[in-house]
Amino acid sequence: MHDRRKMIFLTILAAGLIAVFLLIKLSSNNWDYVLPRRATKILAIILTGGTIAFSSMIFQTITNNRILTPSILGLDSLYLFIQTFIIFVFGSANLTFNNQNVNFALSVGLMIVFSTILYKFLFKRDQNIFILLLVGLILGSFFGSLSSFMQMIIDPNEFLIVQDRMFASFNNINTDILLLSVIVTLVVAIYVYRYSKFFDVMSLGREQAINLGIDYDNVVKKMLIVIAILVSISTALVGPITFLGLLVVNLAREFFKTYKHQYLIPGSMLISIIALVGGLLLVERVFTFTTTLSVIINFIGGTYFIYLLLKESKKW
Repeated sequence: MHDRRKMIFLTILAAGLIAVFLLIKLSSNNWDYVLPRRATKILAIILTGGTIAFSSMIFQTITNNRILTPSILGLDSLYLFIQTFIIFVFGSANLTFNNQNVNFALSVGLMIVFSTILYKFLFKRDQNIFILLLVGLILGSFFGSLSSFMQMIIDPNEFLIVQDRMFASFNNINTDILLLSVIVTLVVAIYVYRYSKFFDVMSLGREQAINLGIDYDNVVKKMLIVIAILVSISTALVGPITFLGLLVVNLAREFFKTYKHQYLIPGSMLISIIALVGGLLLVERVFTFTTTLSVIINFIGGTYFIYLLLKESKKW
């Protein structure tokens, strides 16, 4: 019952911040112009925060590690490589790049293929998840290097277009793919629900999960595909955010003090939404756009990451 009260508290706090964001400085003179734009922006923020938290929580569960995020697989770097490669080969006038839905579908498809190949290549050789992470980290650096090389030799005007995709921006949200992203997210959530009962057991580790009757490798493969889809959605909407998932997932674990994912997953999603909406209110109303939300998130998340590393090192 205690965890349910905490969930209700987070829900009320998130709803309150969303209401403030939507209604602040709203009047009868501007509501018909301002409110639809704010509603679209808040929907994108909720979707981004939810997908980041969801994917990070699942990823930490299957890796059984609290200091890892999906970015270690190189998915963010792969997304930027795809965008850079399209510009490099076809130019910014290409239909694939300008049509956001086609671009999004292509990026998601390639990221799913990458995750599947990476998994099958390693697991058919009876390697464990940590070898998968190591290879993903190496490939992420490889894709990043290729992207940097292509960015240096393309036309400067086209580089500016690629640069917009390289950094997270909550003031330039890609609303063109918002409807498609909502549909894909709902489909993924329905699909993952059938596996949610396994997450509590999988958090015990691979050997314990297998001993308790879970087809661990099969579930991990499917969850890696889900993670690839969710990461592509959040990255396509606002750009890569390195530390948000790490921050909100660990805050959820500290806040709820439970192993039950029925509280951890929605709790981390609510904390992520609270962090993004509250951070945007600070950036817009307090700092008056003198800084960006991504800078604040990466600073706080990076500091918290160092804290976690120091905390884990003391256990040894």
